[in-house]
Amino acid sequence: MGNCHTVGPNEALVRSGGCCGNDAKKTVIGGYVWAWAFVTDVQSISLQVMTLNPKCESVETAQGVSVTVTGVAQVKIMTEPELLKTACEQFLGRTNHEVENVILQTLEGHLRAILGTLSVEEIYKDREAFAALVREVASPDVGRMGIEILSFTIKDIEDKVNYLDSLGKTQTAKVKRDADIGVAESNRDAGIREAECEKEKMDVAYQAQTKIADATREYQLQKAAFDQEVNARKAESELAYELQAAKEKQKIRSEEIQIDIVERKKQIEVEEKEVSRKDKELVATVRRPAEAESYKVETIAQGKRTQTVSKAQADAAKIKLTGASEATAIEAIGKAEAERMRQKAAAYKMYGDAAMTALVLEALPKVAAEVAAPLAKTDQIVIVGDQSSNVTGEVSKLVSQLPPAVQALTGVDLSGVLGKIPGAK
Repeated sequence: MGNCHTVGPNEALVRSGGCCGNDAKKTVIGGYVWAWAFVTDVQSISLQVMTLNPKCESVETAQGVSVTVTGVAQVKIMTEPELLKTACEQFLGRTNHEVENVILQTLEGHLRAILGTLSVEEIYKDREAFAALVREVASPDVGRMGIEILSFTIKDIEDKVNYLDSLGKTQTAKVKRDADIGVAESNRDAGIREAECEKEKMDVAYQAQTKIADATREYQLQKAAFDQEVNARKAESELAYELQAAKEKQKIRSEEIQIDIVERKKQIEVEEKEVSRKDKELVATVRRPAEAESYKVETIAQGKRTQTVSKAQADAAKIKLTGASEATAIEAIGKAEAERMRQKAAAYKMYGDAAMTALVLEALPKVAAEVAAPLAKTDQIVIVGDQSSNVTGEVSKLVSQLPPAVQALTGVDLSGVLGKIPGAK
């Protein structure tokens, strides 16, 4: 009784054992085989690509610097019959993990051995060459196990003494220095080239400007010559035109003068007719009414003159009569006043001193009022005298006796005014 075993394209089947004396091994990649129960043994092996990460920690390089290197390797079992047979002999019956571990140990051993022969700078600067050296050294050993190294690259390089950092800083400084030098040289070369280009540009520009100036000068000379000839012809034509125009204008002016003469003659005739018409119009509208108005005014003036003369004669008679009446009245008043004065004089003469005293007393109030008016405006009266003089006493006596006498004669009270004199009571 048999069974059919089938695998995919990334696996291989190995059948061993058999019946009827057929015990040869048969290998099938991506297919199927028949196996007899209890007689034939069928095993499979993976042909997929295996990714390994070999890592060597703290490995001393040729300079004695300890580094840790991590790589990435892609390996697979080769499918060639002899090599596949070898791989089956090595790994058939093992798990994928066991196979990967065997290959990983082999690669790490070769990697460690190669690290001891190189310097850090060689490992760090040219990783591709280092990886190629590892592939070259490890390929024969893993090849004898039926394994093919598809690729091997260096993933990371580290150290615990910062050797790589210092190396990187040095390299960075060198790169920056070279870059600065390169930039300076480039700028220098660019400046030189730019100056050369600018010089060439200015040379070309000056040459072009020179040619333009020459062409402009030639053009101006030619244009001046042409303009001179054109102006001469133009002047001749203008003079001829002006001469002919002057002749035509003279003819036109003569005709205009003749027309003006005719128009003036006609205007004179029209004005003469207009003067005659206006004269008749003035006679009809002004002269005749004026004569009538003059006669009217003259007649009215004569009437008013007669009226005024008559009125003046009447006024004169009236004034004469009024003057005679007033003269008579004045004469009568004068005679009466004279008679009164004569009678008063006779009375004064008859009474003598008594009459004179009456006249004085009649005028005394007016005199006292005139004397008291300035004194009423006086605030204070000061009398200056020594002790031996009797003026002060006399004045005081006069002041005390004068107000009653004045008041009795004139009715004017002087006590308020004389009270302002010091010592007066």
